[in-house]
Amino acid sequence: MTATLVETEDRRAYRATRRRDLAVDLSMTLATILAALAIGFVVMLATGKDPVRAYEAMLTGPLERSFRVGRWLEDATTLTLLGLSVAIPFRARQISLGAESQLYAGALAAAMVAIFVPLPPVVAVIVPLVAAAAAGAGMGLVPGAMKARLGANEIVATLMLNAIAVRVYDYLVNGPLKQPGSTAVHSDPIRPDSALTPLQEWFGVPLGRANTGFVLMLLTAVALWLLITRTPLGYRIRMTGSNPDFAEYGGIRVPRAIEWSFVIGGAVAGLAGAHLVQGVYGRLEPGLAGSLAFEGIVVALLARNNPLVVVVAGLFYSYLRSGGDIMEQQTDVGTEIVVVIQAVIVLLVTAQALPDLLKRRIARRQAGVR
Repeated sequence: MTATLVETEDRRAYRATRRRDLAVDLSMTLATILAALAIGFVVMLATGKDPVRAYEAMLTGPLERSFRVGRWLEDATTLTLLGLSVAIPFRARQISLGAESQLYAGALAAAMVAIFVPLPPVVAVIVPLVAAAAAGAGMGLVPGAMKARLGANEIVATLMLNAIAVRVYDYLVNGPLKQPGSTAVHSDPIRPDSALTPLQEWFGVPLGRANTGFVLMLLTAVALWLLITRTPLGYRIRMTGSNPDFAEYGGIRVPRAIEWSFVIGGAVAGLAGAHLVQGVYGRLEPGLAGSLAFEGIVVALLARNNPLVVVVAGLFYSYLRSGGDIMEQQTDVGTEIVVVIQAVIVLLVTAQALPDLLKRRIARRQAGVR
């Protein structure tokens, strides 16, 4: 009975720690957002602009019309999925920059199924999603295995794979997959029964191309949070990121944990590609993701790699992007101020990481002296 009581207390302590970590990550994210907005306000004031009017347009504009809300949710879905995809390798202390290649692989896989494979209703939506996740996972496994088994630099490996994936994608869209007889460069449209349901069918208001991919994104974030905090695999990934030497000493197969972090991240990025194909464009188009893949890295860092907080950071970041366009239309302040705010966010996130880095280095030096 005593052992049962101790186990119960340990579980309560663990859950309390998880809740405290979530609260800390969320508060740090919100503090960073507010600080960045305040600095942007000062920058506009110093340049002679009207920051009150500009911020009013930026912060209220995306909510003034339903189609603007839809544009925000559409952008937030892709951006948050990309943030989640890099947050998992980051938890294993792996700097993965391969979300772009994984997204394009997922988009191609989803399109191949949704265009050429006739399937019954419902299954026609699910199978392309599964194919996209599998393709993204496979693309993530390549740099993960190179790092874990061969000691390759994951930054170089993922960046080079990005270049390869984008060139292959462009070749296919401009060549074999180009819609016959079309003057524009794009593939055939996907089958209607493979498309993600538009949110406007649920709410009865025009929400543009926002679709049920938003719900999928929320479910993915919760699933990843549970995986990281409640499963043995999540524990191995976290321990590998915290202290790989200790993890190895404790019996954790660090190379395997690194590979899994890349595979899981790749699968999520593949879902982002499927969202673009099945929910936003309905086909393959050139420049499918733009710069979103790298902005997903900022979202993950802003959220301190916490999957639940990534949702908050992704919603804010995409809101900032949507509001910046409206601000430029309604005031004399250009979208450059949004770039300034984004840069400040990166600097503030980096500044938050410096104390931890210094503490680790001091601890290692002291351990070496002893």
